[in-house]
Parts: sequence; structure tokens; C-alpha cells
Amino acid sequence: MHRSAPRLSRILACAAVPVMLVVAGCSSDSGDTKESGSSESSPSASASKKAEPTVEPAKFAALPDPCKSITKKTVASLVPSAKSKNGTPTGSSDTAYRAGCSWNGLDDNGVKGSQYRWLDIGLTRFDSDQALGSGAKRAQQDFDKQVAKAKASEGAKKVAEAPVAGIGEQATKVTYDLSKTGEDFKYATVVTRTENVVITLTYNGAGYAGAKTPSSDDILKGAEKAAREAVASVTGAGADKPSGATPPSGKASNDKPTDDKSSDDKSSDDKSSDDKSKDSKSADDKPKDDKSTEKKTSAHKASVKKTS
Repeated sequence: MHRSAPRLSRILACAAVPVMLVVAGCSSDSGDTKESGSSESSPSASASKKAEPTVEPAKFAALPDPCKSITKKTVASLVPSAKSKNGTPTGSSDTAYRAGCSWNGLDDNGVKGSQYRWLDIGLTRFDSDQALGSGAKRAQQDFDKQVAKAKASEGAKKVAEAPVAGIGEQATKVTYDLSKTGEDFKYATVVTRTENVVITLTYNGAGYAGAKTPSSDDILKGAEKAAREAVASVTGAGADKPSGATPPSGKASNDKPTDDKSSDDKSSDDKSSDDKSKDSKSADDKPKDDKSTEKKTSAHKASVKKTS
């Protein structure tokens, strides 16, 4: 009996050792997990504090009706015999980002010949985008491209470029001569930017059936006047409606200029479409009724001779 008591004590002591080791092991694992968790959460917390800076919201969130962006009085003075006094809208699937309008007409002065005029305006608006930059910055890039396009017009002669003061935040005028349909045309394009909107306005004219070719100064003055009115209409349409920045994961509208390349490509497509429309309506800027005008002019001359 005396031997069994010490033996029992040794057995109980040996049994207690594994239990203590297990408890100690669990305590150690728990401590490591806690330390590991705290170390892993630290970088994520600091990363959340260092969030990407947001771009400045675009000022204008809408475009005006392009056919109403120039007053009827100005249209009447620049295109005296416009076929449509209200203008012809340029096709666009989303006029909140891209819109345009044009007017053209032939002012028949009988034996004195005829004066032809064409007025065209295009508006493009850019939203701020976290990945692409502010609306104003994107508009600046498009402004430069529109100026370059105007200077590179096919067949243009005597091309001249110069800045224009007092139209939007920045403006550039491009003037040139162009011969087509046997007549000499005078062209003036004014490209202007106001905040996140780019306006491209083109005005041109020619004399038919012996009429005098319009002066470059008159064509330029008309273009600048119309451009000033267009800028005022943009300011009135969206000055109090700032457009927020689009997050990187946000999807843009189908017709929204999402980046400079796509905007440039679409702009080219719109221009091409507009040119086709112009060609179909005016036979490459020459009025469809030019032959009839010449016949009328000849008949009028014969009438004048008989009378005299």
C-alpha cells in the first residue's frame, strides 16, 4: 500500500504535464494570431487613409440647343436667305454631350449675281473623370485638336491662325481660301473653349453668277459675332449645374466623350456625317439651284436688253 501511493502520484504528475503543454501551446497560438492580425490590418488602414485625390467637377452639365445658340437676328444677317430660319440640327444620339446645327442659303440678286453663305456650329461637352482628368483639361485637349483640324482643311489656301480675345476662356481663329464648284470661297473658323465645353463655329461664303466674292474681314467678323453668342448660350444653359467627377469604375454614356482618342474619332465621324449632309444639301457648298439661278440671271439680262 505504501508503494502504490508514490506510484499514483507519479502517474498523476505525468498526466498533468501534457495538459499544461497543450494550454501553453494554445495561449501561444492565440497570441501569435492576434499579433499577426494587428500587423495585417495596419497597412490596409493606412491605405484607406491615402485615397486617390478627386478631380475638380466639370462646371457645365448640359449644352444649349445649338439651333438656338445664335440669335435669329444674327442668323438673318449672316445667312440672308437661309433655307431654314430655325437651322438644321446635326444628328447626335446624346445631345447632352455633343450637338450641332447649320444654316445655308443663296441670296439671289438677279443680274447682280447671287451670294451664298453657310454657317455651322458644333458643341462638345466633357465630364470630369477620375482616370482621364477634369472636364476642363479634357476640353483643352479637344480644343487643340479642333484648331489643328481647321488648319488642315483639304484644299485650303492662305491659311492663317491667330488667338482671339474676349470669346470664352480661350479662342483661336483660322481663316483660309478654298476654290470649289468654280467659285472662290472665304472661310473663317473660330474654335473656343469655356470651361469644359468646346465650340467650333465655321462661316463661309462665295459669290455666284458674277457676284463679288465676300471679303475675308466680313466673313471673320460674322464668325466671331456668332461665336460670342454661342459662348453666352453655353453659360446660360449650365452655369448653375456643376457635373461631378466620374469614378474610375463608372461607365460612360455611349455618346459621352470618354477619352480623347474616342472623342477625336467620334468627332471625325460626326464631321464626316455632317459633310455628307452638306454635300447632299448643297452639292459641296454649291447650291442645287445654281444652274437655275444662272438661267434666271441670263433671262433677266435678256429682259433688260429688250427693255433698253
